[in-house]
Amino acid sequence: MAINVSECQAVKVIAVDGSIDGKTAPEVQGEILPAVAGIDRVILDLSQVDYMSSAGLRMLLTLYRQFQARKGRIALVGVSEEIQDVMSHTGFIGFFALADTLEEAVALLEGTS
Repeated sequence: MAINVSECQAVKVIAVDGSIDGKTAPEVQGEILPAVAGIDRVILDLSQVDYMSSAGLRMLLTLYRQFQARKGRIALVGVSEEIQDVMSHTGFIGFFALADTLEEAVALLEGTS
């Protein structure tokens, strides 16, 4: 599991590499929450996430709630079709802006797309 924090057009990007499951979800959340404290727009790049368990979905829901509470927005990039299917069945898909590229995600967060 690896997490990389960067910026794309002044928007913080958190890239996750690996599976997000019961073992790694707390670690991912523990690294992401401090990195996005006080930020109102973030992109979570999941293009290198090959598996997400229910613990990963709970972690996403926690992130969503954090941003919702401060009127922020979060976009997901590169979500695999399998993970999108699970998110769709659980109703989580509607909480997030989904994009295929970082540039598309930035445009969604800025409201220009």
